[in-house]
Amino acid sequence: MRAPQSRAKTEPASLARFSFNQATAQGWPLPEVVAGCVAAGVPGIGLWREPVAEYGLARSAKLVRDAGLAVTSLCRGGFFSAADWRAENLRAIDEAAALGAPELVLVSGGLPAGSRDIDGARRRVGDAIGELAPHAAAAGVRLAIEPLHPMFAADRCVIATLGQALDIAERFDPTVVGVVVDAYHVWWDDTVYAQIARAADRIAAFQVCDWVTPLPEGVLLGRALPGEGCIELRRLREAVDAAGYVGPIEVEVFSAEVWARPGAEVLDAAIAGYLRHVA
Repeated sequence: MRAPQSRAKTEPASLARFSFNQATAQGWPLPEVVAGCVAAGVPGIGLWREPVAEYGLARSAKLVRDAGLAVTSLCRGGFFSAADWRAENLRAIDEAAALGAPELVLVSGGLPAGSRDIDGARRRVGDAIGELAPHAAAAGVRLAIEPLHPMFAADRCVIATLGQALDIAERFDPTVVGVVVDAYHVWWDDTVYAQIARAADRIAAFQVCDWVTPLPEGVLLGRALPGEGCIELRRLREAVDAAGYVGPIEVEVFSAEVWARPGAEVLDAAIAGYLRHVA
């Protein structure tokens, strides 16, 4: 007699873990993003500090809460090479707590002006997180170190691999400091699957998009919706699952082409790509 298939193989993919990062629909006003997510049955939203500040922190928190959406992350803190990094990051932690965001994504910042000392810059990231960790723990917000692709090391993020992020995160309680696995930034790394297994309960967020070429001038906007590029997104998702991560999966895309489309259309396309290529 043939054994029955497991439920995991017979049940269709769902949106239970899907989160729409608002940066994917740049310029879509927050109330419309929230309404669109609710209408589409999306359970979570990733927020950015600038549009939240524009709408108002308290108003944003109430809007999302009243809609029944979970705030899956707040982006971003970090940029530890800036003169006011400490005050700015303490403020960001408080904003995350007010929004009910469990994770504050940290983009660590590049080299200080005129510096070539990348090792020193990486040490400063660890020192800065050490200064912020007590405040984050008291606020109930986890600091999530996001490694960025090495092409951003000079100006945006000296933490270029998941391994480097974990070297810092492992100095702290995993409930206070974790790491972000962002497909765009880690897919190329031949050690990434070993590092994901190493990360285990330190995985604070998992973000997906796709990599397309040729990259546009400035490279920052060289992303696409899931399924439109070359990243093995489902393999990455299966790896974070195997490491024990059961949290939200955010679709986060920076693309002028995507941003030119109506927000509701982008959300629908993000959902379709997620269901087909990630879930």
